Amino acid sequence: MAPQYLFPFFFFVIFFFHSRIISAQSPAVAPAPSGTNVTAVLEKAGQFTTLIKLLKSTKTADQINTQLSTSNQGITIFAPTDNAFASLKAGTLNSISEQQKLELLQFHILPSYYTTSQFQTASNPLHTQAGNSDDGQFPLNVTTSGNQVNITTGVVTASVANTIFTDNQLAVYQVDQVLLPLAIFGSPAPAPAPAAKTSVKGSDAPSAGSSSNDSPVDASAAMGLMKHQTMKAVSMALTMLAAFLL
Repeated sequence: MAPQYLFPFFFFVIFFFHSRIISAQSPAVAPAPSGTNVTAVLEKAGQFTTLIKLLKSTKTADQINTQLSTSNQGITIFAPTDNAFASLKAGTLNSISEQQKLELLQFHILPSYYTTSQFQTASNPLHTQAGNSDDGQFPLNVTTSGNQVNITTGVVTASVANTIFTDNQLAVYQVDQVLLPLAIFGSPAPAPAPAAKTSVKGSDAPSAGSSSNDSPVDASAAMGLMKHQTMKAVSMALTMLAAFLL
């Protein structure tokens, strides 16, 4: 009877070790990476519908999320509210090209993580993702007064109104105006004044008829000169006659 009981036992042992071997050979499934999604942050905060649409249409949101997951430098975003976009002059966004819309968004993004206290010691102009600010096209300067942070672009001056999100990688600050870069919205240089023309036109130009207007003056002068000469001749004649009679 013993062999009959041993057979199930050996079968269980073989099955157990076979399962362990298969389990050891199977690769472990890596957990899905967890990262911050910038549009999710803005959607949760509310009042950033226009900014979210622009981030998605220009693919800037995907670039930000990729940078957050692959870089340790972090990102700082200045986020204008829907009211800030609404306060722009009518047709402002429609008047610029798709490339300029991309540069406009990149102008709101710093390729480094900044806390509000770090703005107090930051060197101006700050470098944005819109390009080199040293060439004068995309200058972004920050000034602080206590806890207040102000931003100047050469076109507008905005203020940081609120901290929407911050961790060790991403900082999102609400601003009360859209940051308009000088390279896109700067006033063009005034046109040079036209050179003064020396030619005389219209009523100022001399005409044939103008001599007739001046003729009375010229005739009067001639008559005066003739009368003077006549009186001088008569005087001389009288003088000579008086001398002859004496």
